Amino acid sequence: MNRAARIVIFSVSALILSYAGIGHVRARTSDEKAYKSLTVYSEVLQKIQQDYVDDPNMRTVTAGALHGLLESLDPQSSYFTPREYDEYKKKLANAGTGESGLTLSKRFGYIIVLSVLPDSPGTKAGIRSGDIFESIGGFTTRDMSVGQAMNLLNGQAGTGIKVSVIRRGKATPEEVDLVREKLTNPKLIVQKVDPDILVLRFPSLDVGRAEEVHTRLLEAEKQGIHKVILDVRECGRGPVSEAISIARLFVSSGTLATLRGQTVSAQVVSAEPKQVIWKNPVSVLVDATTSGAAEILASAMLANHRGDVVGERTFGLASEQKLITLDDGAALILTVANYYNPEGKPILEEGVTPTEIVRAAAEDDSDSGDEDAAPAPETQKEPGLGPRPLSPEDPIFHRALDLLRAPAKKAA
Repeated sequence: MNRAARIVIFSVSALILSYAGIGHVRARTSDEKAYKSLTVYSEVLQKIQQDYVDDPNMRTVTAGALHGLLESLDPQSSYFTPREYDEYKKKLANAGTGESGLTLSKRFGYIIVLSVLPDSPGTKAGIRSGDIFESIGGFTTRDMSVGQAMNLLNGQAGTGIKVSVIRRGKATPEEVDLVREKLTNPKLIVQKVDPDILVLRFPSLDVGRAEEVHTRLLEAEKQGIHKVILDVRECGRGPVSEAISIARLFVSSGTLATLRGQTVSAQVVSAEPKQVIWKNPVSVLVDATTSGAAEILASAMLANHRGDVVGERTFGLASEQKLITLDDGAALILTVANYYNPEGKPILEEGVTPTEIVRAAAEDDSDSGDEDAAPAPETQKEPGLGPRPLSPEDPIFHRALDLLRAPAKKAA
């Protein structure tokens, strides 16, 4: 580090320390904690500059500290350096930017795949929910935020990026090529499984989905169908407004969700009796791949006793983020509010626990021991070509069918 740079850094540190010291005298209650934190940060920074084994790159040190600070809050909060934020803005403004179709979060310190859109680059590359990305584009995800990961995965449509994937149950990573594409909204998957039962599978909750569900429900009633299954497994995209609109088609009264944060006024979302069009039985299927808006839909149905919620506890990702730009050209994606279920528990921390807990079947059947056994036609699926077909062999789906077929089942 040259002499001029060293003087600048020490001067900034001294200013921070002085400001922290003055503030410590003046501050009270919560402000006092902030000034104390600044004092500690300044002291650590000075020790690194003076005593570290090598002459440190202070820009890298500072960026790393900020990444760690944001990640310590929650998995979705992220820090962009000025260069990363500039790249992010360019990709956002470019009509030719392609995506991977993946919903991501962090677990065990690495980027994890929550869900994959059908017919997307992720699906075509064989990426599955539960896969862990050890690296993206040659960069380890150990020190990577979700925002950075998405920024790397997005890029010019038709271009590729290498990801190192650790499969569920595997220890050795596998190199996979993802070819970015312009994505279209996946279609709602509709399947009649009984003369009286219709299944609606939600790959996403994109804008317009509630209107589509409204139409499908009216058609089902005309066809004499009186029971519906809403399958929101592998559903991790879409605005909360669509989840609320869909819940209002079923729930006639009560609180659907509450949004609140330190700087966000509490918003209580309630049912609208006039919007209800389906009063017959309904079940909702969830698992650990259910996240975001889909969790709010499941939570609203569960809390208002509007039908059975069947499956595994959801991931826990229902929150609102805000993009905040900084003076030096950097930016934050900061979680500013959480969604709470009608009982007042944060979905981000609690997820949604089903009324009927059923363990999902393992996707990898390589340990079955019967290499010659072929699956039934309705359960066959080529890896990476689309969503898993519904089948009574699916334990979550099977349990939902049993509950709806039971003679004692009555409309809510």
